[in-house]
Amino acid sequence: MIGIFYGSITMGVGALLAVSVGTITAYLLQYDKDQIANGIYGFSATLVGVALTFYFEATLIVWIAVVIGAVLATVIQHWFSNKKIPVFTFPFILVTWGIMYLLKDVFSVGPSAFLDIPAEINQDFAFGFRGYGQVIFQGSTLAGLLFFIGVFVNSPLQALYGFFGAVIAGFMSRLYDAPIELVMTGLLSYNAVLCAIVFSGDKIKDGIWVIIAIILSLVVSFIMSVYQMTPLTFPFVAGTWSVLIIKKMTARISDYKY
Repeated sequence: MIGIFYGSITMGVGALLAVSVGTITAYLLQYDKDQIANGIYGFSATLVGVALTFYFEATLIVWIAVVIGAVLATVIQHWFSNKKIPVFTFPFILVTWGIMYLLKDVFSVGPSAFLDIPAEINQDFAFGFRGYGQVIFQGSTLAGLLFFIGVFVNSPLQALYGFFGAVIAGFMSRLYDAPIELVMTGLLSYNAVLCAIVFSGDKIKDGIWVIIAIILSLVVSFIMSVYQMTPLTFPFVAGTWSVLIIKKMTARISDYKY
């Protein structure tokens, strides 16, 4: 929260409003209390709140959209949870894409000033931390560092995997002549951060799965950029789902073989 408020008070308020609405919705609908306590019904809602206040001018209709979006993200999250499907941030993606279309093309809401703020493009390894920041729409090194510390408190291994995943994604992107400003601002690394955190582990094969997931997420990112689509965290979800399917298939082949 400090990292988000450092980047923008408006986005910080959007995050607090959305996570509160999402959590209250889960309580009112009597979802599993342990899942509520673990934040399962808060993170997608939070991302919706930050995303909408990042992309659009914070008018009344946008704040209403934040509330509605938080409720929808929570309900969708619960549906996937009941189906035992690892949904990750997909509810956030679905809801945000839909609301962005309505706000832009139906209600003609103007873009926010954040879209015109120049991002940090220092050519240093701090772009790995900026990749952390871009997970929640923050382009500053300090915000990314704070997010990294937050993950590190929970799991040092996951935090380090996330950082090196961001760095690896940056180097891979440059191999395909991706614009240096996109690399240095972390915009091509934040999906890799999430992929690396999901598959982090203390075995060599865990690192291999991380690399595969990062590569797949980058491919999806590049395809979406060609068609000028707003990626959000869809490359992460697509890459992670693909790896989970591959892991399941290889496990079945191994069981059949022996």
